[in-house]
Amino acid sequence: MDTRDATSAPPGPTRPWDVFARARTALDAFEHLVGGLGTAILALVMLVWLIATALACLVGVGLLLVPTALRGVRAVADRERARLSRWGPEIIGPDPAPLRLRAAVADPATRRELRWVVCHATLGLFLALTGLTLPLSAATDAAFPVWWRLVPPEAATPSPLPLWTVADWPGAFGVCLLGLGWMAVAVGVAPSLAWLQAWPGRRLLTPASGTDLALRVAQLTATRAAALDAHATELRRIERSLHDGTQNRMVAVTVLLGAARRAVARDPSRADAILEQAQSAAEQALAELRGVVRGILPPVLADRSLTDALTGLAADSPVPCRIDAGVPGRCAASVEATAYFVVAEALTNVARHSHARNVTVTVRRHDGRLRLRVTDDGRGGADEHGGSGLVGIRRRVGAHDGTLALTSPPGGPTTLEVSLPCGL
Repeated sequence: MDTRDATSAPPGPTRPWDVFARARTALDAFEHLVGGLGTAILALVMLVWLIATALACLVGVGLLLVPTALRGVRAVADRERARLSRWGPEIIGPDPAPLRLRAAVADPATRRELRWVVCHATLGLFLALTGLTLPLSAATDAAFPVWWRLVPPEAATPSPLPLWTVADWPGAFGVCLLGLGWMAVAVGVAPSLAWLQAWPGRRLLTPASGTDLALRVAQLTATRAAALDAHATELRRIERSLHDGTQNRMVAVTVLLGAARRAVARDPSRADAILEQAQSAAEQALAELRGVVRGILPPVLADRSLTDALTGLAADSPVPCRIDAGVPGRCAASVEATAYFVVAEALTNVARHSHARNVTVTVRRHDGRLRLRVTDDGRGGADEHGGSGLVGIRRRVGAHDGTLALTSPPGGPTTLEVSLPCGL
């Protein structure tokens, strides 16, 4: 879908008969011009302030005002970035402005912002006033026959250009026709004025070339680190489960089998009881080993679906849990495994910490992303740094370039929202 607007690209040709499309485009352009008028006024104030600071620097006093002036320029520029981002591609702001004069002069972003202030305070203000004066003048002239007799004869002239003085009704209706012409001009040129007003901001306030690539490299580096941390954490969990559970059970089986072997020769009746204990220990070890395997990748995910796997988690949850899943098709296996882990860890946290009576798990797939929401009616106050496993969840989610949001005010409810790309 084309999301461009009047400020992000020059206006293209519009079909002459598409009146409603022209009117809608013009209204959007007038809205952009009104927003640009606000930032243009702020830019004009900052321009006056900068000139005053520069003049004060000639006597040395202005050097103390430089940090405040630079912060003001950055604040106004950030407002313009936010305004342009609402009407088109997002504009990422630079780091905070340097406070020292030498560092500020050497900073490319600050120099570009100073150029933008000068341009927007002059050209931007002029374009905004021009674009907003045209429809007002057109409306005034279009309604001229209604009010022209209420003003003195020397004031009964068209606006904004007093071409003639109206003395009779034909002249009044001529002004009305002129107003309709001004209205057509305003509708026709408003998109161009809005685009021209926004062009310096999109040219001067955007990051320097290569900034987006550097940000993406930094993001991928952090994602890779999170993936490695999550992998290491998972290996430690598996090792701990095998060492503390299954391995101890197998040692017990070995000891019991040795005792039974010795008891066969000495007391055959006692050997049968020992073998029964060994069998019980072996069954427990097998059950714990199956639990470890399910924790790595639940077989139900491969055999059936994510919804079925989550339903199994809900059935085993000590807190009554309702699954509301609408996931058409399948996601990547690693994504489904991460979603399963997120829900499993969240339900464990609910059972241990929240004192909740009910929990709801909502799963949806929309716009190529898998969205999870786990909501409980517990006491709230969940803290990501409180050892509740949320750090592990965030690492797993971050490894897939996903997002995690936690809302847990004191008193509840607690809502955990996770968004994951569905993958291939």
